[in-house]
Amino acid sequence: MDTRPRWPLTGELLKDKGDARHAAVAVKVPDNRQEHPQRGIGDADIVFVQLEGYLDADGYSSTRLVPVFHSKMPDTVEPVRSIRPVDVPLLSPMDAIIGNTGAAKWTIAYVKKYSKHLEAMLSYLATRGTGSYGTDQSRVYQYQGQTYYDRATTCHPKVLAKQTKRFRDGPPRVYFPIAPSDKEVSTVKYKGKDGRTLKVPYKGDDYLMGYTYDKKTKRYLRSMPWGPHVLADGKRVSTDNVLVIKAHQHFEHHEPMHDIIDTKGTFLYFHEGRYVTGTWRKAGVAEPFRFALTNGEPLLMAPGQTFVELPDTKARLRIGD
Repeated sequence: MDTRPRWPLTGELLKDKGDARHAAVAVKVPDNRQEHPQRGIGDADIVFVQLEGYLDADGYSSTRLVPVFHSKMPDTVEPVRSIRPVDVPLLSPMDAIIGNTGAAKWTIAYVKKYSKHLEAMLSYLATRGTGSYGTDQSRVYQYQGQTYYDRATTCHPKVLAKQTKRFRDGPPRVYFPIAPSDKEVSTVKYKGKDGRTLKVPYKGDDYLMGYTYDKKTKRYLRSMPWGPHVLADGKRVSTDNVLVIKAHQHFEHHEPMHDIIDTKGTFLYFHEGRYVTGTWRKAGVAEPFRFALTNGEPLLMAPGQTFVELPDTKARLRIGD
């Protein structure tokens, strides 16, 4: 058994365990076209891509991002929006705190029910005067005589991490199953299928999140439905791993839901142009995902950054070589 210390959310080797003794900070980042470009998500250890809502005539996105920061803590992440119910089972296994602008009453009640496992009440209103949040004046806009700040709220993860009193020791365990060596990564050991391109649909086949493997960087370059996913600093979003967790989607109290508690489903894991498939299982809210390949062996992933896509069980993925 590999007992070397690792960063809990990337699986990369850790020289000094003390470096990891701080809270993991998740930030709720909107993914609407008019709220791009985003800032800071390139430093995330994990980025969850979740259902936002129905695609409307104005081209609003049907996804919302949840970048989680731990091994790297950027100065600023923006823009910032509200919490969704699925954040609870996704983030509870890592004892995360959530940078956010609040939530609907029903969601707040749900989050409080599981506050033992995560801290979500550190919103921009609850942390006034600490410097945990700010306003990007360049993103403030006027519409029909009203001033709007929904695209302008910023989060400062380094500062927000210091506001928690309960989760200062950081994530309690490694979030994903990490291979002890390159040759034991499942896509290598079991000679995964060609998977140099991937398109993941949300709310229909015309709204696709895309990934293209780049041999030069050995990373997947990410695209939005309208083109390359580019951040405010001009850098293209890319990732070491792409993990697709297919789960039933529906709405409750007008909130988008992903059924991932006490259930199972199928997954696809992409790394360096190849992919493998299998079944995922998750027990209670604070329990981690478990992954088994179609051959019955456990999934072993490569260390590094991971984008987790959460499409519906009926989503028709498009995979190319």
